[in-house]
Amino acid sequence: MQILVLNAGSSSLKYQLFNMETGEVMAKGTCERIGAGGTITHKRPGAEPFYEEIDLPNHEEALKNVIELLDSEEHGVIKSIDEIDAVGHRVAHGGEMCRQSMKVTEKVIKYLETIVPINPLHGPPAIAGMKAAQDVLPGVPMVAVFDTSFYSEIEDFRYVYPIPYEFYEKDGVRRYGFHGTSHRYVSAKLAEVLGKPIEELKIVTCHLGNGSSITAVDGGKAIDTSMGFTPQEGIEMGTRSGTIDPTIVTYLMKTKGYSAQEMEDILNKKSGLLGVSGLSNDCRNVSAAAANGDKRAELAIKILANGIKKYIGSYVAEMNGLDAVVFTAGIGENQSNIRSRVCANMSYLGIEIDEEKNENFTRGVPFNITKEGAKVQTWVIPTDEEYMIALDTKKLAFN
Repeated sequence: MQILVLNAGSSSLKYQLFNMETGEVMAKGTCERIGAGGTITHKRPGAEPFYEEIDLPNHEEALKNVIELLDSEEHGVIKSIDEIDAVGHRVAHGGEMCRQSMKVTEKVIKYLETIVPINPLHGPPAIAGMKAAQDVLPGVPMVAVFDTSFYSEIEDFRYVYPIPYEFYEKDGVRRYGFHGTSHRYVSAKLAEVLGKPIEELKIVTCHLGNGSSITAVDGGKAIDTSMGFTPQEGIEMGTRSGTIDPTIVTYLMKTKGYSAQEMEDILNKKSGLLGVSGLSNDCRNVSAAAANGDKRAELAIKILANGIKKYIGSYVAEMNGLDAVVFTAGIGENQSNIRSRVCANMSYLGIEIDEEKNENFTRGVPFNITKEGAKVQTWVIPTDEEYMIALDTKKLAFN
């Protein structure tokens, strides 16, 4: 069985084609600048990457070009598009209705259109990607995998905000959580490498990238998470503030005259590492500046590490214990300095890392950086959201 996984952004379309018998990625790539020119980067194992500048006016044209590459004589990996058995779509937000991965139907698409107001950034491109796939690959079964669905069993006292209840009932204002597919993957992978049933484990997973979230996973189920109604809540991120006193928003609007849109842009695009450091939204650049003595860069890194530390501590309390901490995604997998700062002075909770292992870990595979004798395991595990989407698609597409 061969499954095509699609991840549609506002001006991009990422894809991977999986052979589900072997788990092999047969080909992968990205279409970028959709609607404003267009480029395609296409990669196959053992071959030089193919790059082309081409007009991509919309997601449907982008997908048509992807399919042409996949079954072309020169760059292809299949003989015919008929070899694509199913398509899996990454969808960031499933709202209240889509609480688990499900087949793409007109009913599902129409529902996702109704929740665009609470998901304006990711909703429209995801819908466009699904409609494009239906047009280009008619009759091929399709599955939507929602980042929010991992949090569908969180208890109401953890997802209802302490504001007038009618905003939840009438407007859907609640904690939804994001990056769920990544948290689900790495927690399951940890149980696999430890050789233990996930039902017996209490895990805190730290998905740290330009967007970051922390999740408490107890017995294989998410019980709490740092992101909320939107991906804005939680720890400091590349350009997002994370959690702040909400009165700051109204104070600045009143005293500076900012509109709601201007305030949203400040919190989402001008804050976080960029806003504090004044240098960059890239944690690598900010970390380098901090190491060279830049005080604002150092402050930005301290805010990030301390925010992660606080979530880990609170989740230990919520779960009444902890077996492991997992770091994943761009920062979590690649920046040893952040892991070191987060895990410093956590020995009371049983968290201690081996600094030599932390600095010299093996990239691309699950790696144990736990200090000998520590009560809590600490791991670096590469995430693979696309493979998790492929697995869900394989499970649901033909049922």
